[in-house]
Amino acid sequence: MKEFKHIQTAHCENGVTVKLLKEQGLDWINEPLAFGMGSGLFYIHIPFLKVNGGPAISFRSMPGSIFRRTCKVLNIKINRKKFRSKDNARNYLNEKLNQGITVGCQVGVFHLKYFPKEYRFHFNAHNLIVYGKEGNNYLISDPVMENTTALSVDELEKVRFAKGALAPKGHIYYPEKTEKITNEKIRKGIIKGIKHNVRDMLYIPARFTGVNGINHTASKIRKWREKHGVRNAGLFLGQIVRMQEEIGTGGGGFRFLYAAFLEQAAERLNNDKIIRISEEFTKSGDLWRDSALQMAGIYKGRITSQKDFNDAADIMNEIASVERKALNDLNKLKLH
Repeated sequence: MKEFKHIQTAHCENGVTVKLLKEQGLDWINEPLAFGMGSGLFYIHIPFLKVNGGPAISFRSMPGSIFRRTCKVLNIKINRKKFRSKDNARNYLNEKLNQGITVGCQVGVFHLKYFPKEYRFHFNAHNLIVYGKEGNNYLISDPVMENTTALSVDELEKVRFAKGALAPKGHIYYPEKTEKITNEKIRKGIIKGIKHNVRDMLYIPARFTGVNGINHTASKIRKWREKHGVRNAGLFLGQIVRMQEEIGTGGGGFRFLYAAFLEQAAERLNNDKIIRISEEFTKSGDLWRDSALQMAGIYKGRITSQKDFNDAADIMNEIASVERKALNDLNKLKLH
């Protein structure tokens, strides 16, 4: 088996995307570029769905979309499969590993034995890499961890077929071999990623998605204390903080990543105007962190008045305003 070099990233799917593409010779790819070309920035307050009793909020696009979109804008063919049969899923994985192919897998985190217990809950959109097999153990590279690890056949099967929302169903994916990616193709991929993200954040006609969704959550927060009581409303805010800061970098982390992507985009597209917009996303990232601190204070019972809930909502309204302006400014640029 060839030597495997583990990489650590802020977010799991970004890391899997970067590593799988580096395996195909794309040495220039990095986490901000994968996140930006894969148009990973998003926000949705999912109606009618609860996670652990609280609101279902996501700060990113659907699981698998960053990998899929990054490959699409670079014209790289991909293979993706889901399975009903655990035996078929295991046999397919073994077949790919025997062929020397490194693969990505979607898994649930609740039964990941190497995760700290406080991070284990029913969340099925985690991604990791399987790069080999030794005896009864699969060799695992999880990009959010510092080092590689291993899972037994049964342990990997359990997380690949976790139950519940966004059940992985043995989801496995990898890119096909690709020709050299030219600088022109990279530039075009960056532009496509930006345009896709602008559309997703500004123009989906639903009140609970994109910047509209951020304002939608803010309006909900203002009502939660009276509607649900201080304790339950605090638990709901704790759930948002968990989705934001503990599940794949969330709100603030994703904005800092997108700012880093725009810095690289400015250099590759030779457009200094993008730098100023990048600074707006850094500002948004700081506000998301302020939002998390305010919500955590309410969740922990340190601050519980209606004004405290209003302050949390006010920060989210400000975030929506900053991001709307930044995205509109991006949309006005003539990128080429």
